[in-house]
Amino acid sequence: MSTENIQAIDVHAHYGKYDRGKADVSNDFMTGDAGVVVGRARQANIRLTVVSPLQALLPRFGGDPVGGNRDAARVVAETDGLLQWVVVDPLKPETYAQADEMLQLPKCVGIKIHPEEHGYFIAEHGEALFSFAAKHRAVVLAHSSEQRSLASDYVTFANAFPEMTLIIAHLGCGWDGDLTHQVRAIQQNKHGNLVTDTSSARSITPKLIEWGVREVGAERILFGTDTPLYFTAMQRSRIDCADISDHDKQLILRDNAVRLLRLNTFL
Repeated sequence: MSTENIQAIDVHAHYGKYDRGKADVSNDFMTGDAGVVVGRARQANIRLTVVSPLQALLPRFGGDPVGGNRDAARVVAETDGLLQWVVVDPLKPETYAQADEMLQLPKCVGIKIHPEEHGYFIAEHGEALFSFAAKHRAVVLAHSSEQRSLASDYVTFANAFPEMTLIIAHLGCGWDGDLTHQVRAIQQNKHGNLVTDTSSARSITPKLIEWGVREVGAERILFGTDTPLYFTAMQRSRIDCADISDHDKQLILRDNAVRLLRLNTFL
């Protein structure tokens, strides 16, 4: 079959204004509202896109997760094709209270954390974050693997809290140029609750997706685009054209997300 006919699920996207803290035309390039995100998803045959608001993350160390979460709950409720990650910043305790409430919303599927943008080390705050996630039996989407968010540091918490599932995002991302951090971390996981997604620009590197599937299995890799920062159709094409089986493409593009995020009611 042609895997282009699979209605994919994008587990890692955003919406809103990109703001790196200085006036630059590239901010506009990577900005997109909910309509832009959904339009690009339709172009790439993506049925559902799970978003967090850029307002909650940017500018670095200056985002507004509380306001961003409120806006996301409204925007996602009004927009067909979108689901929500609620952003938790351990430096802003009120975001835990928001997550308690928003995880009960029908279109909120889990928690988003970003140590790099919020300015903390996961090794220092992971205990609080992941014990909270475990209490809710939540799925957590976590930025990795820069120096505050090392993939290897996440392993300890995934092993300690098997009640939650942790997506260490951005397959191929590494502060030191090493493309293997996420896969190596998954190989150290004891409970099968550590997975990755394809939302890094590095994921388009030739042979990386294929190597990841061989090393940890397609069951541990989910499709993500990081739109509007990256072009959705490009990220989709990388999976459709990967040198892996159609069965593995189906798992990455759709089935893993349906299973982990319990999405059958939306399909």
